[in-house]
Amino acid sequence: MSIYKRDQIYWVDFTTPSGKRVRRSTGTAIKREAQEFYNKIRTEMWRLDKLDEQPDYLFEQALLDYLKQSAGLADQATKKRHAIYWRSIFAGRGLSTITGAEAVNALPQVSQSTGKPLSNATKNKYIKSLARIFNLAYQAGYIDKMPHFPKKKEPPIRVRWITQEQARRLISNIGTDWMKAICSFALMTGARRTEILTMTWDKIDFKRKIAIVSNDIAKSEKARSLLLNDEAIQLLHNQKGKHSKYVFVSAKGNPVDDINRKTFDRATRLTMLQDFHFHDLRHTWASWHVQAGTPLFTLKELGGWETLEMVKKYAHLNADHLMAHAGSVKFTTQF
Repeated sequence: MSIYKRDQIYWVDFTTPSGKRVRRSTGTAIKREAQEFYNKIRTEMWRLDKLDEQPDYLFEQALLDYLKQSAGLADQATKKRHAIYWRSIFAGRGLSTITGAEAVNALPQVSQSTGKPLSNATKNKYIKSLARIFNLAYQAGYIDKMPHFPKKKEPPIRVRWITQEQARRLISNIGTDWMKAICSFALMTGARRTEILTMTWDKIDFKRKIAIVSNDIAKSEKARSLLLNDEAIQLLHNQKGKHSKYVFVSAKGNPVDDINRKTFDRATRLTMLQDFHFHDLRHTWASWHVQAGTPLFTLKELGGWETLEMVKKYAHLNADHLMAHAGSVKFTTQF
């Protein structure tokens, strides 16, 4: 299949004379234009293989593919911000001339909005975006090989959680009902902020007690089912009638793209919680599960983590599975 349609856009799929498979979007829904694109790129690949002529693909060409693919994703704004930054660094450069070491040296050092130094975790997100740009370029046949982009060393993952009593006081100290609903749902399900704020009624199956997190919303970019307990189901029923499409909306009934951080921070102060952020509600949910005896593999599936390694950070919260082996070795002294 050389030319095919996907999501109303034509794609090309062919193998070069050297055996490399090339798949990429033509960016058009018109078959004639897609055919022209196909003919052009096949000719370029033939000349590359047979005549050793390397097309001069610029960084902006790969960047455009990246932005097209990012359209409609939950983190589109972040991807666009990263794209704008990397364009300011590599505009006009040939893709094959850019090295991983050069990219690492060009990483931003401070936040453009606050002026505060960026953490290595944030810098690694910029690296991840750039690596994706080059991966798409490789898939499209713009480059022969992927450059290596070394990551910055990050500190151990921070796990901050609170007790159920603290959680109840936190919710009671939140000053608005719409924020109470969002935070309560996070504690009940472990859902991420974006998953909650973008949740729509058509994705909820009350009969099966699940909410579908589509691949354009999921952090892993893989669709998953968010399981709903009885408390979460009741909370969702209470949200009915507030908006025809979105489940969680503001006090005025409008969709929101972020929580009210001032309201949340004020509630944490009133509850006397230090260094506690919205994402820690997810950590808290996971911690409660582990303390209740939920196996780590089951928790991985419930929370939508990609690997078991990602949930091992909660393992120390329940040592019951180790107690059976604690007496395996004994040392008795007699005086």
